[in-house]
Amino acid sequence: MRIKFQYNQVRMKYFYLMLGISILPLLLLGYISFNIAKNTLIENQLKTTENNIKTSSEVADLLFRNIINMERLISWSPDVRRELIDSGKYAGVGQSIMDNETTKRIQNLISSYLIDTQYIDSVCLFDVNYRTVCYGNSNSIGKYNNGGIYRTISNSAWYKKSAEAQGRPVIFDNNILNNDDSKNTFSSVKLLKDSQNIYNPEKVGLLVVNIKKTMFTRVFQESSKEDWAIINFSDKKESAVIENNSLLNLEFNRANNQESSLKLIQEKGYLTSSYKNQTTGWDFVKFIKEKELLNQSNQIGIATALISSVLGLIVLFLSFSLSGTVSRPLINLRNIFQRVTVENKELNEKLVQAQLKEREAELRALQAQIKPHFLYNTLDSIYWKAIMQNNHDIAKIAVALSESFKLSLNKGEDLIPVSKELEHIRHYMTIQNLRYQDRFQYIENVDPDLMEKKILKLMLQPLVENAIYHGLEPKVGDGIIELTGKVKDGWVIFTVSDNGVGIKDIKATEQGYGLRNVRERLLLCYGSDSTLSISSKLNEGTSIALKFRTNAREVTDVKGSNI
Repeated sequence: MRIKFQYNQVRMKYFYLMLGISILPLLLLGYISFNIAKNTLIENQLKTTENNIKTSSEVADLLFRNIINMERLISWSPDVRRELIDSGKYAGVGQSIMDNETTKRIQNLISSYLIDTQYIDSVCLFDVNYRTVCYGNSNSIGKYNNGGIYRTISNSAWYKKSAEAQGRPVIFDNNILNNDDSKNTFSSVKLLKDSQNIYNPEKVGLLVVNIKKTMFTRVFQESSKEDWAIINFSDKKESAVIENNSLLNLEFNRANNQESSLKLIQEKGYLTSSYKNQTTGWDFVKFIKEKELLNQSNQIGIATALISSVLGLIVLFLSFSLSGTVSRPLINLRNIFQRVTVENKELNEKLVQAQLKEREAELRALQAQIKPHFLYNTLDSIYWKAIMQNNHDIAKIAVALSESFKLSLNKGEDLIPVSKELEHIRHYMTIQNLRYQDRFQYIENVDPDLMEKKILKLMLQPLVENAIYHGLEPKVGDGIIELTGKVKDGWVIFTVSDNGVGIKDIKATEQGYGLRNVRERLLLCYGSDSTLSISSKLNEGTSIALKFRTNAREVTDVKGSNI
Protein backbone atom coordinates (compact mmCIF):
# COMPACT_ATOMS: atom_id res chain seq x y z
CA MET A 1 0.00 0.00 0.00
CA ARG A 2 2.78 2.37 0.89
CA ILE A 3 4.65 1.54 -2.31
CA LYS A 4 1.55 2.32 -4.38
CA PHE A 5 1.13 5.64 -2.55
CA GLN A 6 4.73 6.57 -3.20
CA TYR A 7 4.34 5.51 -6.82
CA ASN A 8 1.27 7.73 -7.23
CA GLN A 9 3.04 10.56 -5.47
CA VAL A 10 6.03 10.33 -7.78
CA ARG A 11 3.73 9.98 -10.74
CA MET A 12 1.83 13.19 -9.83
CA LYS A 13 5.05 15.09 -9.21
CA TYR A 14 6.29 14.00 -12.59
CA PHE A 15 2.95 15.03 -14.12
CA TYR A 16 3.11 18.53 -12.58
CA LEU A 17 6.75 18.83 -13.63
CA MET A 18 5.82 18.07 -17.25
CA LEU A 19 2.95 20.50 -16.99
CA GLY A 20 5.28 23.29 -15.94
CA ILE A 21 8.09 22.64 -18.40
CA SER A 22 5.94 22.03 -21.51
CA ILE A 23 2.63 23.90 -21.54
CA LEU A 24 3.66 27.25 -20.05
CA PRO A 25 6.72 27.78 -22.35
CA LEU A 26 4.61 26.85 -25.35
CA LEU A 27 1.98 29.44 -24.46
CA LEU A 28 4.61 32.08 -23.71
CA LEU A 29 6.48 31.40 -26.96
CA GLY A 30 3.27 31.58 -29.00
CA TYR A 31 2.27 34.87 -27.35
CA ILE A 32 5.68 36.50 -27.91
CA SER A 33 5.91 35.30 -31.54
CA PHE A 34 2.41 36.53 -32.32
CA ASN A 35 3.12 40.01 -30.93
CA ILE A 36 6.41 40.29 -32.85
CA ALA A 37 4.63 39.39 -36.11
CA LYS A 38 1.80 41.82 -35.31
CA ASN A 39 4.11 44.77 -34.55
CA THR A 40 6.23 44.10 -37.65
CA LEU A 41 3.13 44.02 -39.85
CA ILE A 42 1.75 47.27 -38.41
CA GLU A 43 5.09 49.07 -38.76
CA ASN A 44 5.52 48.04 -42.41
CA GLN A 45 1.90 48.94 -43.23
CA LEU A 46 2.26 52.41 -41.71
CA LYS A 47 5.46 53.06 -43.69
CA THR A 48 3.82 51.89 -46.92
CA THR A 49 0.69 53.97 -46.28
CA GLU A 50 2.78 57.06 -45.50
CA ASN A 51 4.63 56.76 -48.81
CA ASN A 52 1.31 56.20 -50.59
CA ILE A 53 -0.22 59.33 -49.03
CA LYS A 54 2.86 61.35 -50.00
CA THR A 55 2.47 60.23 -53.61
CA SER A 56 -1.25 61.15 -53.54
CA SER A 57 -0.39 64.59 -52.16
CA GLU A 58 2.16 65.16 -54.92
CA VAL A 59 -0.43 64.21 -57.56
CA ALA A 60 -2.83 66.73 -55.96
CA ASP A 61 -0.06 69.38 -56.08
CA LEU A 62 0.29 68.73 -59.80
CA LEU A 63 -3.46 69.27 -60.35
CA PHE A 64 -3.42 72.42 -58.20
CA ARG A 65 -0.43 73.68 -60.19
CA ASN A 66 -2.44 73.40 -63.41
CA ILE A 67 -5.26 75.47 -61.89
CA ILE A 68 -2.83 78.09 -60.52
CA ASN A 69 -1.15 78.33 -63.93
CA MET A 70 -4.57 78.96 -65.50
CA GLU A 71 -5.23 81.72 -62.93
CA ARG A 72 -1.87 83.30 -63.80
CA LEU A 73 -2.67 83.29 -67.50
CA ILE A 74 -5.98 85.06 -66.82
CA SER A 75 -4.37 87.60 -64.46
CA TRP A 76 -1.53 88.31 -66.92
CA SER A 77 -3.87 88.75 -69.90
CA PRO A 78 -3.84 92.38 -71.14
CA ASP A 79 -7.36 91.90 -72.57
CA VAL A 80 -8.76 90.82 -69.19
CA ARG A 81 -6.98 93.69 -67.44
CA ARG A 82 -8.34 96.24 -69.95
CA GLU A 83 -11.91 94.92 -69.64
CA LEU A 84 -11.77 95.05 -65.82
CA ILE A 85 -10.33 98.58 -65.79
CA ASP A 86 -12.90 99.85 -68.31
CA SER A 87 -15.71 98.11 -66.39
CA GLY A 88 -14.61 99.73 -63.14
CA LYS A 89 -14.54 103.21 -64.71
CA TYR A 90 -17.90 102.70 -66.43
CA ALA A 91 -19.58 101.60 -63.20
CA GLY A 92 -18.23 104.64 -61.46
CA VAL A 93 -20.45 107.02 -63.46
CA GLY A 94 -23.71 105.43 -62.34
CA GLN A 95 -23.99 102.16 -64.29
CA SER A 96 -25.08 99.41 -61.86
CA ILE A 97 -25.61 96.57 -64.33
CA MET A 98 -22.95 95.42 -66.81
CA ASP A 99 -24.22 95.43 -70.41
CA ASN A 100 -24.61 92.15 -72.31
CA GLU A 101 -21.87 92.95 -74.82
CA THR A 102 -19.26 93.50 -72.11
CA THR A 103 -20.44 90.38 -70.27
CA LYS A 104 -20.08 88.21 -73.39
CA ARG A 105 -16.62 89.62 -74.17
CA ILE A 106 -15.36 88.81 -70.67
CA GLN A 107 -16.97 85.32 -70.77
CA ASN A 108 -15.24 84.62 -74.08
CA LEU A 109 -11.92 85.72 -72.59
CA ILE A 110 -12.45 83.41 -69.59
CA SER A 111 -13.37 80.43 -71.77
CA SER A 112 -10.27 80.94 -73.95
CA TYR A 113 -8.01 80.31 -70.95
CA LEU A 114 -9.80 77.21 -69.67
CA ILE A 115 -7.32 74.74 -71.14
CA ASP A 116 -8.28 71.78 -68.94
CA THR A 117 -11.90 72.08 -67.71
CA GLN A 118 -12.16 68.57 -66.26
CA TYR A 119 -12.17 69.82 -62.66
CA ILE A 120 -13.18 73.49 -63.15
CA ASP A 121 -16.86 73.96 -62.21
CA SER A 122 -17.13 77.74 -62.69
CA VAL A 123 -15.05 80.94 -62.93
CA CYS A 124 -16.13 84.42 -61.77
CA LEU A 125 -14.45 87.80 -62.34
CA PHE A 126 -15.31 90.85 -60.18
CA ASP A 127 -14.26 94.41 -61.08
CA VAL A 128 -13.32 97.01 -58.42
CA ASN A 129 -17.01 97.87 -57.95
CA TYR A 130 -17.79 94.16 -57.31
CA ARG A 131 -19.75 93.71 -60.51
CA THR A 132 -19.48 90.10 -61.58
CA VAL A 133 -19.17 88.05 -64.76
CA CYS A 134 -19.35 84.28 -64.32
CA TYR A 135 -18.76 81.36 -66.66
CA GLY A 136 -19.63 77.73 -65.94
CA ASN A 137 -22.03 75.79 -63.70
CA SER A 138 -24.65 78.14 -62.18
CA ASN A 139 -25.13 75.84 -59.15
CA SER A 140 -21.69 76.75 -57.78
CA ILE A 141 -22.14 80.50 -58.43
CA GLY A 142 -25.14 81.00 -56.16
CA LYS A 143 -26.68 84.48 -56.12
CA TYR A 144 -23.83 86.15 -58.05
CA ASN A 145 -25.56 86.68 -61.38
CA ASN A 146 -23.72 88.20 -64.33
CA GLY A 147 -23.55 92.00 -64.23
CA GLY A 148 -24.82 92.61 -60.70
CA ILE A 149 -23.00 94.62 -58.01
CA TYR A 150 -22.24 92.90 -54.68
CA ARG A 151 -20.39 95.39 -52.48
CA THR A 152 -21.00 93.28 -49.35
CA ILE A 153 -18.18 91.04 -50.58
CA SER A 154 -15.64 93.52 -49.19
CA ASN A 155 -16.82 92.72 -45.64
CA SER A 156 -16.58 88.96 -46.01
CA ALA A 157 -13.84 87.01 -44.22
CA TRP A 158 -12.71 85.23 -47.38
CA TYR A 159 -12.25 88.52 -49.24
CA LYS A 160 -10.15 89.97 -46.42
CA LYS A 161 -7.99 86.85 -46.40
CA SER A 162 -7.40 87.05 -50.17
CA ALA A 163 -6.60 90.77 -49.89
CA GLU A 164 -3.96 89.99 -47.25
CA ALA A 165 -2.39 87.50 -49.68
CA GLN A 166 -1.50 90.42 -52.02
CA GLY A 167 -2.26 88.59 -55.28
CA ARG A 168 -1.25 85.07 -54.25
CA PRO A 169 -3.95 82.42 -54.78
CA VAL A 170 -5.82 81.45 -51.59
CA ILE A 171 -7.57 78.06 -51.59
CA PHE A 172 -10.61 77.64 -49.29
CA ASP A 173 -12.11 74.32 -48.22
CA ASN A 174 -15.64 75.45 -49.12
CA ASN A 175 -17.46 77.23 -51.95
CA ILE A 176 -17.26 80.88 -50.91
CA LEU A 177 -19.91 81.98 -53.45
CA ASN A 178 -22.49 79.30 -52.64
CA ASN A 179 -21.89 77.48 -49.35
CA ASP A 180 -24.78 75.10 -50.13
CA ASP A 181 -22.61 73.62 -52.91
CA SER A 182 -19.57 73.11 -50.65
CA LYS A 183 -20.18 69.36 -50.61
CA ASN A 184 -19.30 69.27 -54.31
CA THR A 185 -16.96 72.24 -54.88
CA PHE A 186 -14.38 74.46 -53.19
CA SER A 187 -12.92 77.84 -54.19
CA SER A 188 -9.59 79.40 -55.13
CA VAL A 189 -9.48 83.22 -54.87
CA LYS A 190 -6.87 85.54 -56.39
CA LEU A 191 -6.75 89.35 -56.06
CA LEU A 192 -6.00 90.86 -59.50
CA LYS A 193 -3.67 93.85 -59.75
CA ASP A 194 -2.57 96.07 -62.64
CA SER A 195 0.65 94.41 -63.82
CA GLN A 196 1.56 97.47 -65.92
CA ASN A 197 2.15 99.55 -62.78
CA ILE A 198 5.15 97.74 -61.30
CA TYR A 199 5.97 100.00 -58.36
CA ASN A 200 2.46 100.68 -57.12
CA PRO A 201 0.06 98.15 -58.66
CA GLU A 202 -3.59 98.96 -58.09
CA LYS A 203 -6.36 96.44 -57.59
CA VAL A 204 -8.35 95.90 -60.79
CA GLY A 205 -10.57 92.99 -59.77
CA LEU A 206 -11.01 89.61 -58.17
CA LEU A 207 -10.84 86.11 -59.65
CA VAL A 208 -12.78 83.20 -58.09
CA VAL A 209 -12.36 79.67 -59.45
CA ASN A 210 -14.73 76.96 -58.13
CA ILE A 211 -13.11 73.51 -58.32
CA LYS A 212 -14.85 70.12 -58.26
CA LYS A 213 -13.99 67.96 -55.28
CA THR A 214 -14.10 64.93 -57.55
CA MET A 215 -10.47 65.75 -58.43
CA PHE A 216 -9.50 64.06 -55.15
CA THR A 217 -11.09 60.77 -56.22
CA ARG A 218 -8.45 60.70 -58.96
CA VAL A 219 -5.75 61.37 -56.38
CA PHE A 220 -6.92 58.44 -54.21
CA GLN A 221 -8.21 56.17 -57.01
CA GLU A 222 -5.65 53.47 -56.21
CA SER A 223 -6.87 53.49 -52.58
CA SER A 224 -10.60 53.28 -53.29
CA LYS A 225 -10.96 50.28 -50.92
CA GLU A 226 -9.41 52.18 -48.01
CA ASP A 227 -10.95 54.92 -45.86
CA TRP A 228 -9.38 58.32 -46.53
CA ALA A 229 -10.06 61.99 -45.91
CA ILE A 230 -8.64 65.45 -46.54
CA ILE A 231 -8.83 67.63 -43.41
CA ASN A 232 -8.27 71.35 -42.92
CA PHE A 233 -6.69 71.88 -39.50
CA SER A 234 -5.42 75.36 -40.36
CA ASP A 235 -8.60 77.18 -39.27
CA LYS A 236 -9.86 77.50 -35.71
CA LYS A 237 -12.41 74.73 -36.31
CA GLU A 238 -11.21 71.62 -38.05
CA SER A 239 -13.29 70.40 -41.00
CA ALA A 240 -13.22 67.58 -43.52
CA VAL A 241 -12.75 68.91 -47.06
CA ILE A 242 -13.78 65.53 -48.51
CA GLU A 243 -13.90 61.93 -47.26
CA ASN A 244 -15.15 58.55 -48.43
CA ASN A 245 -16.46 57.57 -45.00
CA SER A 246 -18.74 59.44 -42.58
CA LEU A 247 -16.52 58.35 -39.67
CA LEU A 248 -14.53 61.59 -39.63
CA ASN A 249 -17.38 64.10 -39.33
CA LEU A 250 -18.92 62.01 -36.57
CA GLU A 251 -15.72 62.29 -34.51
CA PHE A 252 -15.32 66.04 -35.24
CA ASN A 253 -18.60 66.59 -33.41
CA ARG A 254 -17.04 65.04 -30.28
CA ALA A 255 -13.47 66.41 -30.48
CA ASN A 256 -12.00 69.89 -30.20
CA ASN A 257 -8.67 69.51 -31.98
CA GLN A 258 -6.69 67.35 -34.40
CA GLU A 259 -5.05 65.20 -31.73
CA SER A 260 -8.30 64.38 -29.92
CA SER A 261 -10.31 63.65 -33.10
CA LEU A 262 -7.70 61.26 -34.48
CA LYS A 263 -7.34 59.66 -31.04
CA LEU A 264 -11.09 58.96 -30.98
CA ILE A 265 -10.81 57.30 -34.39
CA GLN A 266 -7.84 55.22 -33.23
CA GLU A 267 -9.85 54.09 -30.20
CA LYS A 268 -12.33 52.56 -32.64
CA GLY A 269 -9.62 50.23 -33.94
CA TYR A 270 -8.17 52.30 -36.80
CA LEU A 271 -4.54 52.98 -37.69
CA THR A 272 -4.04 56.52 -39.04
CA SER A 273 -1.37 58.04 -41.31
CA SER A 274 -1.31 61.66 -42.49
CA TYR A 275 0.73 63.96 -44.75
CA LYS A 276 0.43 67.75 -45.08
CA ASN A 277 -0.18 68.97 -48.64
CA GLN A 278 2.34 71.56 -49.81
CA THR A 279 -0.10 73.72 -51.82
CA THR A 280 -3.10 73.93 -49.46
CA GLY A 281 -1.71 73.04 -46.04
CA TRP A 282 -4.47 70.45 -45.70
CA ASP A 283 -3.78 67.05 -44.15
CA PHE A 284 -4.23 63.95 -46.34
CA VAL A 285 -5.23 61.14 -43.95
CA LYS A 286 -5.76 57.40 -44.43
CA PHE A 287 -7.53 55.07 -42.00
CA ILE A 288 -6.86 51.34 -41.89
CA LYS A 289 -8.87 48.92 -39.77
CA GLU A 290 -6.37 47.15 -37.56
CA LYS A 291 -8.68 44.15 -37.29
CA GLU A 292 -8.71 43.59 -41.07
CA LEU A 293 -4.97 44.20 -41.34
CA LEU A 294 -4.20 41.62 -38.68
CA ASN A 295 -6.76 39.08 -39.86
CA GLN A 296 -4.13 36.73 -41.28
CA SER A 297 -1.90 37.21 -38.24
CA ASN A 298 -4.83 36.33 -35.96
CA GLN A 299 -5.47 33.16 -37.96
CA ILE A 300 -1.83 32.14 -37.53
CA GLY A 301 -2.10 32.88 -33.82
CA ILE A 302 -5.20 30.73 -33.48
CA ALA A 303 -3.55 27.92 -35.44
CA THR A 304 -0.46 28.17 -33.23
CA ALA A 305 -2.60 28.04 -30.07
CA LEU A 306 -4.53 25.02 -31.33
CA ILE A 307 -1.36 23.17 -32.30
CA SER A 308 0.21 24.00 -28.95
CA SER A 309 -2.90 22.85 -27.08
CA VAL A 310 -3.16 19.56 -28.98
CA LEU A 311 0.51 18.84 -28.56
CA GLY A 312 0.32 19.83 -24.91
CA LEU A 313 -2.52 17.41 -24.31
CA ILE A 314 -0.57 14.68 -26.07
CA VAL A 315 2.44 15.42 -23.89
CA LEU A 316 0.35 15.30 -20.72
CA PHE A 317 -1.30 12.05 -21.73
CA LEU A 318 2.02 10.41 -22.52
CA SER A 319 3.62 11.74 -19.36
CA PHE A 320 0.80 10.53 -17.14
CA SER A 321 0.37 7.14 -18.77
CA LEU A 322 4.07 6.33 -19.11
CA SER A 323 5.32 7.84 -15.89
CA GLY A 324 6.46 4.39 -14.72
CA THR A 325 9.32 4.55 -17.18
CA VAL A 326 10.94 7.95 -16.73
CA SER A 327 13.49 7.86 -19.47
CA ARG A 328 11.14 7.12 -22.32
CA PRO A 329 8.64 9.93 -21.54
CA LEU A 330 11.51 12.38 -21.15
CA ILE A 331 12.87 11.49 -24.58
CA ASN A 332 9.41 11.76 -26.13
CA LEU A 333 8.84 15.09 -24.41
CA ARG A 334 12.13 16.47 -25.70
CA ASN A 335 11.35 15.45 -29.26
CA ILE A 336 7.82 16.81 -29.13
CA PHE A 337 8.93 20.09 -27.59
CA GLN A 338 11.60 20.55 -30.23
CA ARG A 339 9.12 19.83 -33.02
CA VAL A 340 6.58 22.28 -31.60
CA THR A 341 9.27 24.93 -31.26
CA VAL A 342 10.46 24.47 -34.85
CA GLU A 343 6.91 24.44 -36.27
CA ASN A 344 5.94 27.51 -34.30
CA LYS A 345 9.08 29.31 -35.46
CA GLU A 346 8.47 28.29 -39.09
CA LEU A 347 4.85 29.45 -38.96
CA ASN A 348 5.79 32.86 -37.60
CA GLU A 349 8.74 33.22 -39.99
CA LYS A 350 6.43 32.40 -42.92
CA LEU A 351 3.95 34.99 -41.69
CA VAL A 352 6.58 37.69 -41.27
CA GLN A 353 8.27 36.88 -44.60
CA ALA A 354 4.96 36.85 -46.47
CA GLN A 355 3.89 40.18 -45.02
CA LEU A 356 7.31 41.74 -45.57
CA LYS A 357 7.41 40.59 -49.20
CA GLU A 358 3.95 41.99 -49.81
CA ARG A 359 4.80 45.37 -48.25
CA GLU A 360 8.17 45.48 -50.01
CA ALA A 361 6.39 44.87 -53.32
CA GLU A 362 4.00 47.74 -52.58
CA LEU A 363 6.93 49.96 -51.64
CA ARG A 364 8.74 49.09 -54.88
CA ALA A 365 5.57 49.93 -56.79
CA LEU A 366 5.39 53.31 -55.04
CA GLN A 367 9.07 53.96 -55.71
CA ALA A 368 8.51 53.03 -59.35
CA GLN A 369 6.02 55.91 -59.51
CA ILE A 370 8.78 58.44 -58.81
CA LYS A 371 10.24 58.35 -62.32
CA PRO A 372 6.84 58.63 -64.08
CA HIS A 373 5.94 61.38 -61.64
CA PHE A 374 9.13 63.27 -62.47
CA LEU A 375 8.51 62.80 -66.22
CA TYR A 376 4.90 64.02 -65.90
CA ASN A 377 6.11 67.15 -64.07
CA THR A 378 8.77 67.77 -66.73
CA LEU A 379 6.31 67.34 -69.62
CA ASP A 380 3.83 69.55 -67.80
CA SER A 381 6.47 72.28 -67.48
CA ILE A 382 7.34 71.94 -71.19
CA TYR A 383 3.65 72.17 -72.09
CA TRP A 384 3.04 75.35 -70.10
CA LYS A 385 6.29 76.89 -71.36
CA ALA A 386 5.18 76.20 -74.94
CA ILE A 387 1.70 77.65 -74.31
CA MET A 388 3.14 80.83 -72.82
CA GLN A 389 5.51 81.18 -75.80
CA ASN A 390 2.68 80.40 -78.25
CA ASN A 391 4.52 77.33 -79.63
CA HIS A 392 1.61 74.97 -80.25
CA ASP A 393 3.67 72.24 -81.96
CA ILE A 394 5.83 71.70 -78.89
CA ALA A 395 2.69 71.80 -76.71
CA LYS A 396 1.07 69.10 -78.86
CA ILE A 397 4.17 66.91 -78.67
CA ALA A 398 4.34 67.30 -74.87
CA VAL A 399 0.65 66.36 -74.44
CA ALA A 400 0.90 63.43 -76.88
CA LEU A 401 4.07 62.10 -75.25
CA SER A 402 2.60 62.44 -71.74
CA GLU A 403 -0.62 60.62 -72.65
CA SER A 404 1.31 57.96 -74.60
CA PHE A 405 3.55 57.35 -71.59
CA LYS A 406 0.56 56.99 -69.24
CA LEU A 407 -1.03 54.45 -71.56
CA SER A 408 2.25 52.53 -71.85
CA LEU A 409 2.54 52.23 -68.06
CA ASN A 410 -1.20 51.44 -67.61
CA LYS A 411 -0.68 51.44 -63.79
CA GLY A 412 1.41 48.27 -64.07
CA GLU A 413 -1.36 46.26 -65.75
CA ASP A 414 -0.42 44.14 -68.80
CA LEU A 415 -3.94 44.03 -70.27
CA ILE A 416 -5.50 47.14 -71.80
CA PRO A 417 -8.78 47.80 -73.68
CA VAL A 418 -8.46 48.01 -77.48
CA SER A 419 -9.74 51.61 -77.31
CA LYS A 420 -6.79 52.60 -75.09
CA GLU A 421 -4.28 50.86 -77.38
CA LEU A 422 -5.75 52.77 -80.37
CA GLU A 423 -5.54 56.02 -78.35
CA HIS A 424 -1.87 55.25 -77.74
CA ILE A 425 -1.34 54.80 -81.52
CA ARG A 426 -3.07 58.11 -82.30
CA HIS A 427 -0.80 59.96 -79.85
CA TYR A 428 2.20 58.21 -81.45
CA MET A 429 1.07 59.28 -84.96
CA THR A 430 0.65 62.88 -83.74
CA ILE A 431 4.31 62.95 -82.70
CA GLN A 432 5.53 61.32 -85.93
CA ASN A 433 3.55 63.68 -88.18
CA LEU A 434 4.98 66.66 -86.31
CA ARG A 435 8.44 65.22 -86.91
CA TYR A 436 7.89 64.40 -90.60
CA GLN A 437 5.68 67.39 -91.61
CA ASP A 438 2.41 65.40 -91.91
CA ARG A 439 3.82 62.85 -94.35
CA PHE A 440 1.73 60.00 -92.94
CA GLN A 441 -2.00 59.40 -93.20
CA TYR A 442 -3.40 57.09 -90.53
CA ILE A 443 -6.67 55.23 -91.24
CA GLU A 444 -8.44 53.32 -88.46
CA ASN A 445 -11.23 50.82 -89.13
CA VAL A 446 -11.92 48.70 -86.04
CA ASP A 447 -15.16 46.87 -85.20
CA PRO A 448 -16.91 48.80 -82.34
CA ASP A 449 -17.55 45.48 -80.55
CA LEU A 450 -13.78 45.13 -80.06
CA MET A 451 -13.26 48.50 -78.34
CA GLU A 452 -13.77 47.27 -74.76
CA LYS A 453 -12.03 43.90 -75.25
CA LYS A 454 -8.79 43.70 -73.29
CA ILE A 455 -5.60 42.75 -75.13
CA LEU A 456 -1.91 42.84 -74.30
CA LYS A 457 -0.68 46.42 -74.17
CA LEU A 458 1.84 47.50 -76.85
CA MET A 459 0.69 44.69 -79.17
CA LEU A 460 -0.48 46.93 -82.07
CA GLN A 461 1.65 50.07 -81.61
CA PRO A 462 4.97 48.30 -82.44
CA LEU A 463 3.43 47.19 -85.76
CA VAL A 464 2.56 50.80 -86.65
CA GLU A 465 6.03 51.92 -85.61
CA ASN A 466 7.57 49.16 -87.77
CA ALA A 467 5.46 50.33 -90.75
CA ILE A 468 6.77 53.90 -90.41
CA TYR A 469 10.47 53.18 -89.93
CA HIS A 470 10.82 50.28 -92.39
CA GLY A 471 8.08 51.03 -94.91
CA LEU A 472 7.17 54.71 -95.15
CA GLU A 473 10.28 56.56 -93.95
CA PRO A 474 12.48 55.30 -96.84
CA LYS A 475 9.69 56.04 -99.31
CA VAL A 476 9.70 59.28 -101.31
CA GLY A 477 6.56 61.34 -100.66
CA ASP A 478 3.52 60.73 -98.45
CA GLY A 479 2.43 57.37 -97.11
CA ILE A 480 -0.65 55.63 -95.75
CA ILE A 481 -1.03 53.32 -92.73
CA GLU A 482 -4.32 51.47 -92.28
CA LEU A 483 -5.24 49.54 -89.11
CA THR A 484 -8.25 47.23 -89.20
CA GLY A 485 -9.80 45.01 -86.56
CA LYS A 486 -12.66 42.54 -86.77
CA VAL A 487 -14.11 39.33 -85.35
CA LYS A 488 -14.61 36.50 -87.83
CA ASP A 489 -15.64 32.88 -87.13
CA GLY A 490 -14.50 33.03 -83.51
CA TRP A 491 -11.17 34.72 -84.32
CA VAL A 492 -10.01 38.26 -83.53
CA ILE A 493 -7.99 39.63 -86.47
CA PHE A 494 -5.97 42.88 -86.47
CA THR A 495 -4.18 44.01 -89.65
CA VAL A 496 -1.66 46.86 -90.09
CA SER A 497 -0.98 47.73 -93.77
CA ASP A 498 1.18 50.37 -95.44
CA ASN A 499 2.00 51.44 -99.02
CA GLY A 500 5.71 51.76 -98.33
CA VAL A 501 8.80 50.30 -99.99
CA GLY A 502 8.00 46.71 -98.97
CA ILE A 503 10.27 44.00 -97.55
CA LYS A 504 12.86 42.31 -99.74
CA ASP A 505 13.58 39.40 -97.39
CA ILE A 506 10.72 38.33 -95.07
CA LYS A 507 13.06 36.08 -93.07
CA ALA A 508 15.12 39.10 -92.06
CA THR A 509 12.19 40.31 -89.93
CA GLU A 510 12.88 37.46 -87.50
CA GLN A 511 16.14 39.17 -86.53
CA GLY A 512 14.40 42.37 -85.38
CA TYR A 513 13.46 42.78 -81.72
CA GLY A 514 10.07 44.48 -82.21
CA LEU A 515 8.18 41.85 -84.25
CA ARG A 516 9.87 38.96 -82.43
CA ASN A 517 8.79 40.40 -79.08
CA VAL A 518 5.17 40.82 -80.26
CA ARG A 519 5.08 37.23 -81.61
CA GLU A 520 6.51 35.74 -78.37
CA ARG A 521 4.06 37.67 -76.16
CA LEU A 522 1.18 36.71 -78.45
CA LEU A 523 1.99 32.98 -78.18
CA LEU A 524 2.56 33.18 -74.44
CA CYS A 525 -0.77 34.89 -73.70
CA TYR A 526 -3.13 33.49 -76.36
CA GLY A 527 -1.78 30.01 -77.06
CA SER A 528 0.07 28.19 -79.82
CA ASP A 529 -2.76 28.58 -82.38
CA SER A 530 -2.40 32.39 -82.37
CA THR A 531 -0.41 33.75 -85.33
CA LEU A 532 1.52 36.78 -86.59
CA SER A 533 1.81 36.70 -90.41
CA ILE A 534 3.62 39.07 -92.81
CA SER A 535 2.97 39.62 -96.50
CA SER A 536 4.88 42.16 -98.61
CA LYS A 537 5.61 43.28 -102.17
CA LEU A 538 8.55 45.47 -103.12
CA ASN A 539 7.59 49.07 -103.88
CA GLU A 540 3.91 48.28 -103.11
CA GLY A 541 3.71 47.84 -99.35
CA THR A 542 3.55 45.46 -96.40
CA SER A 543 0.70 43.93 -94.35
CA ILE A 544 1.06 42.36 -90.88
CA ALA A 545 -1.84 40.39 -89.39
CA LEU A 546 -2.40 39.28 -85.77
CA LYS A 547 -4.89 36.46 -85.20
CA PHE A 548 -6.11 34.80 -82.00
CA ARG A 549 -9.29 33.17 -80.73
CA THR A 550 -11.95 35.29 -79.05
CA ASN A 551 -12.21 32.79 -76.18
CA ALA A 552 -8.46 32.37 -75.74
CA ARG A 553 -7.25 32.18 -72.14
CA GLU A 554 -5.97 35.59 -71.12
CA VAL A 555 -3.54 36.38 -68.30
CA THR A 556 -5.71 38.57 -66.09
CA ASP A 557 -5.07 40.54 -62.92
CA VAL A 558 -1.35 40.58 -63.55
CA LYS A 559 0.84 43.36 -62.13
CA GLY A 560 4.52 43.61 -62.81
CA SER A 561 4.79 40.43 -64.90
CA ASN A 562 7.14 40.00 -67.81
CA ILE A 563 4.49 39.28 -70.44
